[in-house]
Amino acid sequence: MSDLFAKRKLFGTDGVRGIVNENFDVFFASRLAMAIASYFPPGSRALVGGDARVGNPAIYGAVLSALAACGSKVYDGGLAPTPAIQLAVRDMGFDYGVVVTASHNPPQWVGMKLILSDGIEAPVNVELEVERLFFENRFRRVPWHEVRGIEKLPTVNDHYVEAIKRHVDREKIARKGLRAVADCANSVAALTTPRLLKELGVKVMSVNADLGIPYRNYEPAPENLEDTAKVVKALNADFAVTHDGDGDRAIFIDRRGRVIPGDVSAVILIDYIARKRPDLPKRVVTAISTSHFLMKENVERRGITVIWTRVGFVNIARRIKELGGALAGFEDNGGFGYVPHQPVRDGGMSAALMAELLAETGKDLAELVDAVRKPTIIRTKVPLPDRSRVPEVYRVLKSRYGGKEVIEIDGLKVIADDYAFLVRPSGTEPIMRITVESWSSDLANELAEELKRIVTEVIGSRA
Repeated sequence: MSDLFAKRKLFGTDGVRGIVNENFDVFFASRLAMAIASYFPPGSRALVGGDARVGNPAIYGAVLSALAACGSKVYDGGLAPTPAIQLAVRDMGFDYGVVVTASHNPPQWVGMKLILSDGIEAPVNVELEVERLFFENRFRRVPWHEVRGIEKLPTVNDHYVEAIKRHVDREKIARKGLRAVADCANSVAALTTPRLLKELGVKVMSVNADLGIPYRNYEPAPENLEDTAKVVKALNADFAVTHDGDGDRAIFIDRRGRVIPGDVSAVILIDYIARKRPDLPKRVVTAISTSHFLMKENVERRGITVIWTRVGFVNIARRIKELGGALAGFEDNGGFGYVPHQPVRDGGMSAALMAELLAETGKDLAELVDAVRKPTIIRTKVPLPDRSRVPEVYRVLKSRYGGKEVIEIDGLKVIADDYAFLVRPSGTEPIMRITVESWSSDLANELAEELKRIVTEVIGSRA
């Protein structure tokens, strides 16, 4: 915990995260919750929910108690996907919400996300104020007679499932007789996605659906989905939807057992939404980490504008709100927001949209994936023990790859005629992420190795 206090920085790309009983214990969670409650006026209505991580219960209880002690009227939403909590905060008139989750991080991690009344995560200016209250110990402690009781709110998941169902054609999906596999990462998506698909008329086989220590890593990356892909092939299912720990991501697997990258499935869904909802603005919002060539070839060529933001879905969602709408917002990691439902990433909504798309078009997901022209994309990383070296990394890379288009929205993105790459520090882990893309696989691999070497040398060198 000392490193957080030394840096006086709590929030990363997506909330505050740490390891249970190491740098994120009950004491830390209580102080953070007290700072959050102290930011909002006394009597503010707060909804708390969380995922099914084994380390969550102690932290969860501390959050509930601390928010109440600082004057908020607290409602306990229980185990629920993050997008379910976000939707309830927005639709049920809460002043804010707190989700106890570390999303895709390993099982020993825990975290907290702060949701504002619009159902979107708090922007940087709010995070900075909460951090100031935390580090200055400026907590509001209300008199004993103003501490309100904590009430259960058992309808969060019901509200979420019903809301999604209203955005798709249930009868059309049911008539198609789709078969799907739902991989719920042994967490809260198990409470909603299998039920949602079943109520849409899809025949569902659930895997990793009991709550507790996960049988696979929470992150729905290809290396963690090999067993699920085998199940899809064995059952000859139409598709699989796989989630992360808090159910806001959806990575799909096609009938052939191929794990579909999140930006590729996004391209497929965007094309469908543009036809399904021609009344929506013909634009999408995505993070700078998304493939430049993929968007240019498959989205911009269809007359859809691509708006780029910093990494982190809060930036995407808030940009959509500023713009007054969009077809969708998405990330390459499987985060996808269907704006008519809510502009935040929502794994359950993505699954329902995919089912409707397949029912409407009559096409196989594998066929749709093959129709997307895809550059070679390589994502790798190197350890980053010292973030002070990041500016030097950028300086060296700009010097080495001078004369190309450079974008510095978040990290350093360089775009050439035959390749593009992004180098940026992770907002949640001590690593430097490197993403390379090219229509030539040989060039992409060569460039990825070269960038890893350069970044490693700079990070390891002395100032």
